[in-house]
Amino acid sequence: MAPFDKNPRDPLHGVTLETILKELVARHGWPKLGHFLPIRCFKWDPSIKSSLTFLRKTPWARKKVEAWYISELPREKR
Repeated sequence: MAPFDKNPRDPLHGVTLETILKELVARHGWPKLGHFLPIRCFKWDPSIKSSLTFLRKTPWARKKVEAWYISELPREKR
């Protein structure tokens, strides 16, 4: 088994944080992201770049975004 195949059942395997964020913004928009995840980078002057910077530096916020993304995946992809 190759090193990158450590957990083939991981729903986030091969999905970048940027992809996750762009999909959530496309589905819900910044206002809904800011409402459900009260993070400053989603509420005031939001952008993909500033949000990615924050999420990469802040593990608890990244986990919340990833959990929301996973909760919206179809059952067979989880």
